[in-house]
Amino acid sequence: MKVKVISRSTDEFTRERSQDLQRVFRNYDPNLRTQEKAVEYVRALNAVKLDKIFARPFIGAMDGHLDAISCMAKNSNQLKYIFSGSMDGDIRLWDLASRRTVCQFPGHQGAVRGLSVSSDGRTLVSCGTDCTVRLWNVPVATFMDSGDSSKKSVEAESVYVWKNAFWACDHQWDGEHFATAGAQVDVWNHNRSQPIHSFQWGTDTVISVKFSPGDPNLMATSASDRSIALYDLRMVTPVGKMIMMTKTNSISWNPMEPINFTAANEDCNCYSYDYRNLSEAKCVHKDHVSAVMDIDYSPTGREFVTGSYDRTVRLFQFNGGHSKEIYHTKRMQRVFCVKFSGDGSYVISGSDDTNLRLWKAKASEQLGVILPRERKTHEYHEAIKKRYKHLPEVNRIARHRHLPKPIFKASALLRVMANARRRKDERRKAHSAPGSITTQPLRRRRIIKQVE
Repeated sequence: MKVKVISRSTDEFTRERSQDLQRVFRNYDPNLRTQEKAVEYVRALNAVKLDKIFARPFIGAMDGHLDAISCMAKNSNQLKYIFSGSMDGDIRLWDLASRRTVCQFPGHQGAVRGLSVSSDGRTLVSCGTDCTVRLWNVPVATFMDSGDSSKKSVEAESVYVWKNAFWACDHQWDGEHFATAGAQVDVWNHNRSQPIHSFQWGTDTVISVKFSPGDPNLMATSASDRSIALYDLRMVTPVGKMIMMTKTNSISWNPMEPINFTAANEDCNCYSYDYRNLSEAKCVHKDHVSAVMDIDYSPTGREFVTGSYDRTVRLFQFNGGHSKEIYHTKRMQRVFCVKFSGDGSYVISGSDDTNLRLWKAKASEQLGVILPRERKTHEYHEAIKKRYKHLPEVNRIARHRHLPKPIFKASALLRVMANARRRKDERRKAHSAPGSITTQPLRRRRIIKQVE
């Protein structure tokens, strides 16, 4: 008879110090651990439930504006600061870490409609309904980090007066040009008091403009005639145009896939497009129950945040049809602007109640210093949640969200209306001549026509 003797070196399992972890020997042979899958399933259930218990996304509100917040801008060179503009002409620079105003930029006589920061982080561009474009020097970090608690004021470096009110502005990701939207699309240089290019297609007001992160000369605009247009600074005429059934309020490009952009629409949905093919949306993102007012992509390009007239903030996967998170408070009113922080860890929303609100991008994320053992535990929980996410109970707990009563009722009503519309279409198709009625997918149904 052969006898196997277990032999272990003393150095392998003896601790050098009493603070060290005790070495544990494990045999991962599946025949010895028949209940491993059941144990892991229970752990996945507990991990999902713990996520719900620790889901505290709201960090704090930043109060100071006297009117509704209409726009925001982040500085790519300064991680913890964000600019906000309000309907009374006030522009403020906020420190997200201390949640206080660092300095103010007085000067606008009407609502501030657009804010953007240059690619080098030194110049802030603002425009508004008072028909002016103002350029400001962004304070340096040492000036902002000084211990003085009094709010500092910064004077405008340049003021350009134009013929019409402005609705939005955006700066090139890499370059010295910026664009403004109003009665037409104007492209400006920092050193010139008049536009160097002007684009006009139709007669309606352009309400948003965004430069592509991949091509500094390409920009997308949306107008009040329900159109989305693409412009190239190297060409005299626009590149292309698409007309939808409802108006698009805001546009955001995917920073990691700069051929794709997502449009926030009045019909409660967001539509992701490939700018090379505007005849069909790549994905339709549903769940809002009122007009989507603003949208912004995470720096990772894997998710984006939307703010809506229904007083909620939602987070979507870049290819997800439904939202993965919904943020709301009792006091938050209609959300007009949203932004991801520079590192993608936080979301900032500006609403009609004069407050900026700071949220965690991941609702149950642990803030502060995380020990190595805690980090490993979090990673293990994420891994088993991903492994068992297809099982009904895990999926049900992960998807469930408590909604405010008005949102819940409006969602139910929209579902009833959609089902009624679908049944009506099916019956009309069944009682018509074969081939006389064709059903279009939602990705194409909202597009009226494409103009080249």
